Amino acid sequence: MTEIDAATRTELEAAAFRTLVAHLRTRTDVQNIDLMNLAGFCRNCLSRWYREAAEAKGIALPDPEAREIVYGMPYKEWQAKYQKPADSAQKAALAKSHPGH
Repeated sequence: MTEIDAATRTELEAAAFRTLVAHLRTRTDVQNIDLMNLAGFCRNCLSRWYREAAEAKGIALPDPEAREIVYGMPYKEWQAKYQKPADSAQKAALAKSHPGH
């Protein structure tokens, strides 16, 4: 396995994160519920992980700001533009894979 020092690994991980966020911003057709059902996480999870990482560093980052980092716009704006109502099959799959979510 290729040896990578800690600083370079962090830079590579950050680059991968930025690429993932950019990709999710362009794939507005992919609904969060579909991400949850297929991958077990969604844009909201990603923004929560970002907020939690900030908090671990002593940085207070409110959820709306963390979500804007991931969504590229205020969450409510993204919802209004791109979020579609979940159908019964999507809701059933979410209930089965993530009870209480």
